[in-house]
Amino acid sequence: MLRGPILIVEDDLEDQEIMREVFDELQISNELKFFTNGNAVLEFLRATKEKPFLIITDINLHGLNGLELREEIMKDELLRKKSIPFIFLSTSDGKQIIEKVYELQVQGYFQKQTSFGAIKEQVKLIVAYWQACRHPNS
Repeated sequence: MLRGPILIVEDDLEDQEIMREVFDELQISNELKFFTNGNAVLEFLRATKEKPFLIITDINLHGLNGLELREEIMKDELLRKKSIPFIFLSTSDGKQIIEKVYELQVQGYFQKQTSFGAIKEQVKLIVAYWQACRHPNS
């Protein structure tokens, strides 16, 4: 059994619905919490006593984008110590983006797939990895 909610940061409502369907089909029982921007995630993380299992975020968001969200988490000692696995799932691609992402010490970057089946496979791999992985938040 997985612990804690999975935070999904995605401002496209269609993509949110796809993610909801993927998690339903994979029968992943964690509560999903959807956010449309990084500011809302920071507010939640600073206020909650819950230990989120995973953060999956797009890079391109209105307001505080995914890269800025990660930077803010890394600057905040309390949030950094929560050791929440941080994964990018984004259409953004290219050497510069990937280099920037990993400079922020994220735990993964995945380019968003276009088919439902491919997205489902990505999510299945991500969740299975973090179920098996030992880390400070596990």
